[in-house]
Amino acid sequence: MKALNTAATGMLAQQLNIEVVSNNIANMNTTGFKRQRAEFQDLLYQNIERVGANSSDTGTVVPSGIQVGVGVRAAGIYRITDQGSLQNTGNTFDLAVNGRGFFQIQLPDGQDAYTRAGSFQIDQTGQLVTPEGYVVQPAIVVPQTATDVSINEQGDVEFLEAGATAPANAGRLNLVIFPNEVGLEAIGSNMLLESQASGAPVLGVPSQNGYGAVMQGFLEQSNVNAVSEITAMISAQRAYELNSKVIQTADEMLQAANNLR
Repeated sequence: MKALNTAATGMLAQQLNIEVVSNNIANMNTTGFKRQRAEFQDLLYQNIERVGANSSDTGTVVPSGIQVGVGVRAAGIYRITDQGSLQNTGNTFDLAVNGRGFFQIQLPDGQDAYTRAGSFQIDQTGQLVTPEGYVVQPAIVVPQTATDVSINEQGDVEFLEAGATAPANAGRLNLVIFPNEVGLEAIGSNMLLESQASGAPVLGVPSQNGYGAVMQGFLEQSNVNAVSEITAMISAQRAYELNSKVIQTADEMLQAANNLR
């Protein structure tokens, strides 16, 4: 009774589906989070009668054959990179990317990470850092004597000091894009790492040549849609119940066969 194993693979697939949906829902309020979707593929087929095989000595062929599938498997979990809505926070160092691109962050081990979550702060030295204290690249230092800080759409960071009439420049924030953003490796804390699948990072100036604009005083919200996720969750639950029903039915059929006298 192959249906037992086939339905079991279906239950495992829907369990994974629910885990992906639950992670999406859990991160509905996570800054810069990109929702994910599980992709599935059918497993190998058992050829009881191969399609196109000769069915007689006169050259007639089997038009459809008999192929029995043995279930489903997970093919991947795909990250959907649609733009999230921008929320106005009014905070000086809250930055959002309106369009393509990631902020570049230097991790404590010297490795570069990338994020869409621009909830930045300044540390005790005036350097622009993430909430964990990781340095934003290129390094931006705002003097403690600065009275006003402005960041334009091109990423230029300027500040005014007491008594000054003209703003001074503290540097420029660059953005990074990848040939395949879906191939980035998530490591948590809103951070992504370059991988062989993502391709090499390409550094560029915000608002130019297809790069997004830097929006000061805004944060990009999660692109999770609650209605879509609840719909997907209900669909996965129903599919799980149907697969469990198949196992129950196959078990009853086996019992009926065993009880034959």
